[in-house]
Amino acid sequence: MPSNALAHIRLDGFPVSEGHLLVVPNRHAADWFDLTAAEQQAIMELVGQGKQWLEERYQPDGYNIGMNCGTAAGQTVLHMHCHLIPRYAGDQPDPRGGVRWVIPEKADYWSGR
Repeated sequence: MPSNALAHIRLDGFPVSEGHLLVVPNRHAADWFDLTAAEQQAIMELVGQGKQWLEERYQPDGYNIGMNCGTAAGQTVLHMHCHLIPRYAGDQPDPRGGVRWVIPEKADYWSGR
């Protein structure tokens, strides 16, 4: 798996799709906002390298990239990690709204419901 001096990539232990990756800083930090600018840059570089790794192995049709910062946002592992989730055509009947589905009643902004 790709890595750099400040962070590394690993497979998610509870993947939501085939190839679901985590990008994790080497230094303990609770969330994205506790990282240094250099660590944030290292994480984003690895997101790009993780995408390339996934393209070579799984050929996904899209991606969700996300971080949960704080328990109110759903964070359960209190060590910063960035999810790189490959998406595949047909994995959900209607994927519109993407990450907006963290609050389902506000996700569908397009149908007028």
